[in-house]
Amino acid sequence: MSEQETILTVEGLKKLEDELENLRAVKRHEVAERLKVAISYGDISENSEYDDAKNEQAFVEGRVIELEKMIRNAQVIKSSSISKDVVSLGCKVTVEDMETKEKMEYTVVGTTEADPFEARISNESPVGRAILGEKVGKKVQVSTPIGELSYKILEINKPVSTRKRKAKE
Repeated sequence: MSEQETILTVEGLKKLEDELENLRAVKRHEVAERLKVAISYGDISENSEYDDAKNEQAFVEGRVIELEKMIRNAQVIKSSSISKDVVSLGCKVTVEDMETKEKMEYTVVGTTEADPFEARISNESPVGRAILGEKVGKKVQVSTPIGELSYKILEINKPVSTRKRKAKE
């Protein structure tokens, strides 16, 4: 069975690597300590502290496996592959809502990194799908749950990269 690739920016990969390191170096030890304390209370059959610690341990280990898989299958968007001519993964795009004239800036990312609160939209979202591959000046129609929206692409920029990816060992 082949594993699905995870499309990430350099910053997104760094964020996943940092989370994985924290789980391995900090969280695992905290959970182990909680388990040790809960076991010291005696009978574990009716020990809620023990049950809680075991549940947290299962969550942490599941997340470690998930992160390892995503990092192993990461396809990092190289800054050199991001065009300023058309909207592509990893670029920052300024669009104008044709009805309200409101201007918004988004970074188009893979689904793993999407965070609308940080203006990071997925390439699979309605707006992301509509603007991918389009040029500055193009007007696009976006079908959303609240109806049809119309945007004009005003600007396309490459993001500023803060870190280079390590070579695989």
